[in-house]
Amino acid sequence: MTRTTREPRRPTQLHAPYAEAVSAHAETDWLRLNVPGHAADAGRFDRLAQVVGEASLRLDVPPLLDGIDLGADSPMDQALELAAEAWGARRTWFLTNGASQGNRIATLVAQALGDTLVVQRSVHSSVIDGLVLSGLRSAFVHPSLDPDLGIAHGVTARDLAAAIAANPDAAAAYVVTPSYFGAVADVRALAEVAHSAGIPLIVDEAWGSHFGFHPELPANALALGADLVVSSTHKLGGSLTQSAMLHLGHGRFADALEPLVQRVFNLTQSTSASALLLASLDLARQQLANGRDGITASVETADKIRDAVRAAGRFTVVSDGFDRFADIVAADPLRVPIDTRAGGISGHEARWRLMNDHRILVEVATDSAIVAVLGAGAAPDADRFLGALHELPAPLDQESAPARLRLPKPGPVRLTTRQAFLAPSRAVPAHEAVGRVSADTLAAYPPGIPNVLPGEVITAELVEFFQLTAATQGGHVRGAADPAVSTLRVVDDGFHTAGRQG
Repeated sequence: MTRTTREPRRPTQLHAPYAEAVSAHAETDWLRLNVPGHAADAGRFDRLAQVVGEASLRLDVPPLLDGIDLGADSPMDQALELAAEAWGARRTWFLTNGASQGNRIATLVAQALGDTLVVQRSVHSSVIDGLVLSGLRSAFVHPSLDPDLGIAHGVTARDLAAAIAANPDAAAAYVVTPSYFGAVADVRALAEVAHSAGIPLIVDEAWGSHFGFHPELPANALALGADLVVSSTHKLGGSLTQSAMLHLGHGRFADALEPLVQRVFNLTQSTSASALLLASLDLARQQLANGRDGITASVETADKIRDAVRAAGRFTVVSDGFDRFADIVAADPLRVPIDTRAGGISGHEARWRLMNDHRILVEVATDSAIVAVLGAGAAPDADRFLGALHELPAPLDQESAPARLRLPKPGPVRLTTRQAFLAPSRAVPAHEAVGRVSADTLAAYPPGIPNVLPGEVITAELVEFFQLTAATQGGHVRGAADPAVSTLRVVDDGFHTAGRQG
């Protein structure tokens, strides 16, 4: 009998090659005389093993191992190819410092394409961090606002086009979709606007890693023409916290972008990336690509919650009003944003009581609302949540209820983000900061959308908003010099004049 040699069968979406290779390595009886220092010794590192589990210690392997991530066509290479295939990307990178790393990469890449980033004003603070690192000038496109609920949505193609036209040195356009509350922008129209101006469209799709994997979900940004997409896979995609992906599209900018992304990725990714995080990305892709039935259950659970909230009549579903906004073309069905003020309780108070009285965690609270999030494939106990929600007390009445916190308008820009961040600065009492240039990024958190940026003037309205936010139950201002926002860091007097000339 003649034996024929066959090429090894390529992994399919049913496989998780990197995760399987790490798991096989962990099952071998290795004598570990390398890092990590715990050496997978659960006996001598018993407290660590008790917290993370013995299996996690064995799976915590270092990089550059034959048969895992070293060599041509390694399991890691295969996992990256499968991820690119699943999301429809030309190429995908696995990130171990979250979508924040992806946003910083994308912003640094844009610096090689021009001098100004046309960017949605309600981007995550990590994009602003990227502006600090890159030194790019920014031209902001302001999103639509729900003034009653104090929620920022997305931008229209018309507004994006106007901003690009006003900045002929634009490097790229940078937008966010879906929003924290699940509002989906018209990515196809935004991409057409950017491309007609000769620049790429970068999309922070942190909250849409699950898009495109089920007929009830919106299409993902790559399928609609985006050129570079940041995906926070751990949010609704099911990977471990701090893991994310960066996807490159197939459009006309791909040849120029790919080597730039690779170089900046090398600059920003740890040389000791966690195998646990990387394996979780491989497994999340496998789950999403083969988990239609699970996602169906997730959508049905979310629908049950929305229907019950509407039927009870006390609270309202925020996304029911999305059709009032020109920039919103769809809603993420796995996000359930609820207006709690309509039921007599602030979002911060509702979130705190759900957590402490009922052991129920929701994703975010604002002054007016909470957002419940269902991961793709998850089907939590809807009845438990609904029961607790409608047991919440209504401590507010018409006489005692404070006015809703309104999102303040940003102040005028005096310096670039980088100039202000690196300028000589000092902390001053908050009331003395009014009219001066901020040295910090400050954001009511979550969702982490900056309310004031380095280089912007601090207004009295902003100071009041920050202090009221900090004083609410569960309220927090990220980037503040102190928890109560009694002081603010400002650029030293005189620098902004010299800075603008420099």
